[in-house]
Amino acid sequence: MGFAVMTMTEAASARVKQIVAGSGPDAKGVRVGIKKGGCAGMEYTIDLVTEPNPKDDLIERDGARVWIEPSAVLYLLGTEMDFEVTKMRSGFTFVNPNQTSACGCGESVELKPADLAALAKQREAEAHA
Repeated sequence: MGFAVMTMTEAASARVKQIVAGSGPDAKGVRVGIKKGGCAGMEYTIDLVTEPNPKDDLIERDGARVWIEPSAVLYLLGTEMDFEVTKMRSGFTFVNPNQTSACGCGESVELKPADLAALAKQREAEAHA
């Protein structure tokens, strides 16, 4: 049995469904990726999906669909996508075990690829527990 690249909280799921509902009949979900940029080196990207890419990984929760671009998978393994509203901002947040640092403003991060050997050992240990 495989595992999801990323998980999504109830708040993130609700926000994805709101975005899709307000984006017309062709909207199917959102796509998460990463790009080089910002003072820490990388930024998360979120785009509307009208035509899913068959190479993308798909996660779903409560009818909300999020696709993950292939080039981002190793950087997003084990990540939880959330949505928060504070006094200063609202937006998606990512709790990412592959993040090594972030800039002061929180807009960019430094990520390392996931350690696949460590993940395999963890899954094996969980299977025998």
